[in-house]
Amino acid sequence: MRSKVWRQRLVEVAPSGWPAHVHPVIQRVYAARGVCTPDGVEHRLARMLPPAMLGGMDRAVDLLMRAILEDRSIVVAGDYDCDGATGTAVAERGLRLLGARRVGHVVPNRFVHGYGLSEALVASLDPAPDLIVTVDNGVASVVGVAAAHARGIQVLITDHHLPGDVLPDADAIVNPNLAGDGFPSKALAGVGVMFYLLLGLRAAMRNAGHFPNGEPDLGSLLDLVALGTVADLVPLDFNNRVLVEAGLKRMRAGKACAGIAALVEASGRSLSTVGATDLAFAIGPRLNAAGRLEDMSLGVACLLTDDTGIARRHAEQLSAINQERRDMQAGMVEEAETMVARAAHVDAVGVALFDPGWHAGIVGLVASKLKEKLHRPVLAFAPAGDDTDELRGSARSIPGFHIRDALAEIDAKHPGLILRFGGHAMAAGLSLRSADLDRFAAIFDATARAHLDEERLQALIQTDGELDYRDHTLDLARQLRHAGPWGQGFPPPVFEARFECASWKPMGSRHLRLQLRHTQGGVPLDAVMFNCYEGTPPPSRMRAAYELSVNDWQGRESLRLLLVHMEAVP
Repeated sequence: MRSKVWRQRLVEVAPSGWPAHVHPVIQRVYAARGVCTPDGVEHRLARMLPPAMLGGMDRAVDLLMRAILEDRSIVVAGDYDCDGATGTAVAERGLRLLGARRVGHVVPNRFVHGYGLSEALVASLDPAPDLIVTVDNGVASVVGVAAAHARGIQVLITDHHLPGDVLPDADAIVNPNLAGDGFPSKALAGVGVMFYLLLGLRAAMRNAGHFPNGEPDLGSLLDLVALGTVADLVPLDFNNRVLVEAGLKRMRAGKACAGIAALVEASGRSLSTVGATDLAFAIGPRLNAAGRLEDMSLGVACLLTDDTGIARRHAEQLSAINQERRDMQAGMVEEAETMVARAAHVDAVGVALFDPGWHAGIVGLVASKLKEKLHRPVLAFAPAGDDTDELRGSARSIPGFHIRDALAEIDAKHPGLILRFGGHAMAAGLSLRSADLDRFAAIFDATARAHLDEERLQALIQTDGELDYRDHTLDLARQLRHAGPWGQGFPPPVFEARFECASWKPMGSRHLRLQLRHTQGGVPLDAVMFNCYEGTPPPSRMRAAYELSVNDWQGRESLRLLLVHMEAVP
């Protein structure tokens, strides 16, 4: 394995005021993430940012309240990823709790309707609703909103994506990332924006006296909010950690909706110990697979049902689709790795790959895997469909290169080259004409070269320093598991140490199981490393970066090191 640049997160600021039961290692980990006092991890719902701070709230609330009181028909227009699916379920469940009787949903099929509130999706609505409420999309749907208005349909957009130069002429827009919006947390996921809108709507209805017998409990939606927030990889700032922690507590207390409970069961996890990592790597991918390969309607149906049996059947279907996705992804990644080994890609800083046999729903995962391997911004393209000459691409980036801004720069300098694009700093999507791929690839590489110096192109391992060998305990691993929630922007603790490899063996075709001895002493430690084995034994002496994790195989808990990187040392 090639060497990487190592850097520690350790800071000089001394934590203060922590209760005695909070392990010093955890205090150190918190301090490295900017949390030096206990109130930085007091993730109580009472400390959420107020809904009234979110821009566009008054117009949106008024629109929804009128629709409910006048019994208008409402269609929630979602998106085909986990954030969109959970946001759709939150919207439909929440609106029904608040009195809407005529509410349904529609989710675009990426191969039929394209992304978001497209003209094709609007045309498919029969009969036409009175109001469309978008979730996790819409801020770029200029044409789609115009098409809705042409049919006499009002449109309320809830989104979190970065807006383009022109906003759609919607009846109301709620998006913390609009220019001039004063909401302090720009990291809300689409599901979080929708949840905030429901909170604002409930407050307005309460003030208007619409709950004489008590108001509905919107806290029942927090398991869905937590899942969508974690799965969308938005930064877990304090406000998002409040939302996620509240949702995880509901799950651990056995109060998850039937769909989430079934998905946790199907993944082999336990609701009583479920954490953010489980949502990110086991539950979220099962929902995302439906949108990538088939139709996210199955995922939304799983999250909306209250029937345990139906939820389990849906979860089994989603697991089967996810396995198909995994198999397809493995083949595409292998093909992509072969491509980058060719001379044409060796020196590229911005890498663009295409294969006519690739699946458009999986190219984002291919780009992600190659980005990790190359530590370069990567774009992967696939045919958009049989009846078009367009390519659909998905981009993944590295720190220091804002991929959506890069696409906007290319679009401004080369009008018409990119047909459509949108996204975030680290991930984006776009469409091109197939004839323009080579030209685009050269321009993308030049743009990446202009913005990335050699230092930023060095892969980086960030750790929380070394642990004393006596701190490798199951008790500390248990405390770390629930000290988060960990995720994007608030990363799980990664420690570093030098080990001797006492024994090892392959686990499956790509993984390793090892026993390691810390060079300071102590008992041998069980360890695993995933997706690393290529037939070569691990080094006998190594420097390793690892997470201190709990292995709860078959209900028995034990300490296990989860290696994220290892390299040979003398």
